[in-house]
Amino acid sequence: MTLRVLGCSGAIAAGCKTTSFLLDQRILIDAGTGVGDLSLDELAQIDHVLLSHSHLDHVLSLPLLADAALRRRRALGLGPVQVHALPETLLALKTHLFNDVIWPDFTRLPSAESPALGFSPLETGQVLELAGRQIEVLPAAHTVPACGFAIRHLHGAQWLAYTGDTGPNPALWRRLNQLPLRQLIIEAAFGDDEAVLAALSRHHCPASLMPELRQLQVRPEIWLTHIKPGETQAVLAQLAAQPGGHAIRALQTGQLLPLE
Repeated sequence: MTLRVLGCSGAIAAGCKTTSFLLDQRILIDAGTGVGDLSLDELAQIDHVLLSHSHLDHVLSLPLLADAALRRRRALGLGPVQVHALPETLLALKTHLFNDVIWPDFTRLPSAESPALGFSPLETGQVLELAGRQIEVLPAAHTVPACGFAIRHLHGAQWLAYTGDTGPNPALWRRLNQLPLRQLIIEAAFGDDEAVLAALSRHHCPASLMPELRQLQVRPEIWLTHIKPGETQAVLAQLAAQPGGHAIRALQTGQLLPLE
């Protein structure tokens, strides 16, 4: 099982793609601009999309994916791509994106009986089995209803956790400390010079992230995501200057994270 980093930036710039991860070939986790680097054949293989929340940098490619993959999936005899998200996220998509104004409503196109997309609501704590993977919905604390995901092979022992966008979140650490965690992908959107903005937008900066990581009772590999373009080295330096003992690295677009 492999997680492919399609995008891991907090905004766009040359070489920077927003959040999206491809789990093996069939599951997409968030749908930021990095999805656009997939070939048409790769897009058509995606059966499930897991969305952490409704913000544009995490959903931007979903309407374009629905349009691009529709004809190829129909030719292959494949059904709708299932979009799994919190009910509030699905409502936001329906109201503000797939509303026949910003984009056609692919939850009823090309027909209501055979649409390009199907919507499947999630709730925190729910456990899904998708394409041979076990996926648990984790709590997140953001400015809109949000979640993260813990993933393992159906018969595997260790988990990878992706927090989604979140600020300080005690419930997350209570759950992660119960899992045999191998890898943790967590956000640090801002440097400490923008700590006030990080708090207002319920994102992390190094000063807020390190106290959170100290709650971990396990020692997974820790990977940073969602850093704003041009800020990676400053964020890493600020983290290194704080006590904590965790080895923390920044994700790179194109990186592959192997899982058992």
